Amino acid sequence: MDVSVVGVLALQGGFAAHEHALNELGVATAQVRTPADLERVDALVMPGGESTTMSRLLETSGIFDQLNARLRVGMPVFGTCAGMILLATEVLDGRPDQKSFAAIDITVRRNGYGRQVDSFETDIEVDGLLTSFHAVFIRAPKVVSFAPTVEVLASYDGSPVLAVQGHVMVASFHPELTADIRLHARFLQLISTPSKVTRS
Repeated sequence: MDVSVVGVLALQGGFAAHEHALNELGVATAQVRTPADLERVDALVMPGGESTTMSRLLETSGIFDQLNARLRVGMPVFGTCAGMILLATEVLDGRPDQKSFAAIDITVRRNGYGRQVDSFETDIEVDGLLTSFHAVFIRAPKVVSFAPTVEVLASYDGSPVLAVQGHVMVASFHPELTADIRLHARFLQLISTPSKVTRS
């Protein structure tokens, strides 16, 4: 694998569980809280949390512009739940001051599957996996439209919940909240593709 360190955005949300999953796969990880931290990693996981808070923290930490530049030149990224919202091209029902990276051609609705009280778990079929994946949805965003260039890897109730476009992978749910590390392994396939990792 031609990658040394996978960063996990550690401003807010469930970043520790993502670190654990990646470590289980034998990957070196680093928590990203500053622009200097981001410069030292070759790929990034953006965890779940509260998307408006994360957007604001990306700005105040000075990371937003640098991360945007890294995404534009092909740095692999895996966004889950709030991470998906931040990577989407369009966010419905977001705050007026909320910024996203427009790194994957999808439109999402915040809390599209309901609020915290509506959280649920279900098994989904994922392209390329021999058995189903147990998905945990917590205040999950819902994909309401997507470009033809977006590859849908899994759907729930007719809507994509796992998708990839180029070097960007997103999930509506929280794969880090189970012991199943197959989706993190799938992300590592993006990282190991030649010419995907480019430093700014």
